[in-house]
Amino acid sequence: MTSSSCTACPTDPGGHAIAAPAPAHTTARWPAVASLTMGVFGLVMAEFLPASLLTAMASDLGISDGAAGQAVTATALVGAVAAPALPLLTRRLDRRVVMLALSALLVLSNLLAATAGSLAALLVARVMLGVALGGFWSMSAALAMRLVPENLFARAMSVILTGVSVATVCAAPIGAWMGDVWGWRSAFVAACVVSLVTLAVQAATLPALPPRDKPDLRVLAELLRRPPVRVALLAVLLVISGHFAGFTYIRPLMEQVTHLSVGAISGVLLGYGIGGFFGNFAGGWLAGRSERHAIVAGGVLIAVLAASLLVAGSSPVVTAVAITLWGFAFGAFPVGFQTWIVRAAPDQAEGAGGLMVAGFQIAIASGAIGGGLLVDRIGALGGPAFAVVALTLGTLLTLRHGPRAVARGAQ
Repeated sequence: MTSSSCTACPTDPGGHAIAAPAPAHTTARWPAVASLTMGVFGLVMAEFLPASLLTAMASDLGISDGAAGQAVTATALVGAVAAPALPLLTRRLDRRVVMLALSALLVLSNLLAATAGSLAALLVARVMLGVALGGFWSMSAALAMRLVPENLFARAMSVILTGVSVATVCAAPIGAWMGDVWGWRSAFVAACVVSLVTLAVQAATLPALPPRDKPDLRVLAELLRRPPVRVALLAVLLVISGHFAGFTYIRPLMEQVTHLSVGAISGVLLGYGIGGFFGNFAGGWLAGRSERHAIVAGGVLIAVLAASLLVAGSSPVVTAVAITLWGFAFGAFPVGFQTWIVRAAPDQAEGAGGLMVAGFQIAIASGAIGGGLLVDRIGALGGPAFAVVALTLGTLLTLRHGPRAVARGAQ
């Protein structure tokens, strides 16, 4: 006896369920999915490296720490533009060729960063990274849908997003260690080697993927007119801005409120990364049954954790447990939102994915700015305060208007 369920079937603007397009293959191509995981790992690792190498980079290039920090800003801003733009600009190209080109661009970005002799050269390298980052993220969910059967899509996205968790755990501490032992450029050399290996694996495993979607500016405008897409993007803005407002300023809280040593702070942040690693799998499992429930569960948990920091952030135990569980809860968001947006617009998955990535970047910037304003005015607890409000609103929005399961199919 078998039964089928559509836990998050897409709907048209009128709310009627529509079937997602059949994937290109009825059997899962897990090696190709794993190559996308490697790509995500390489991109996120390269994105995170400046945070652990900032002062060394600034000193070597003869610039201020603030100027060196613009390497991070450049990547985020370019990524926000590249995410919706690249599916349009490459709509006639085989997606395998596009992904290989983006991975090659990552290799060049790391190589240029490792040899940069000025701020201008470093910024060029980071702009190249932003293009690769935005393009890769915007297309990864659409490609995952074509590499595995529909019922395995959420699992495939969870595998791909494992690259984020692994990079979060190891990029910063390994980068800082390599920078201390061999100089900051050595970390980018290592990133270049990783990206070269990734390019080779993708060349060996990715099948031909002729363009299927035909995104253009009119398509993006049409997507924004769809209520499910608009709701998903608004939920991203609230939930992700709340997360980043809280987590971006978590170190000042640990220093000024909890009074932890530098070693203890590093240990707590490692706990956050490990929590995120396991949370990614838990989020993928839950999103496979209902992305709405995955996002709501993560949002509720982080809102409660942020509130616990407001009430008892002076306790080292409360802070350590809260931040570790925060990482675990965040694991539900990437796979949950990616699954939501692609299933909300399966006929234009690449365009919808681009809008989602752009929404993430805008949310990151909004959270950093909003949390920073509160931190400047009320102290280190401003970040968690912003998180409580934004996550509560985003979770309620998702609970009320997020994708819902339809009736189970006949047995």
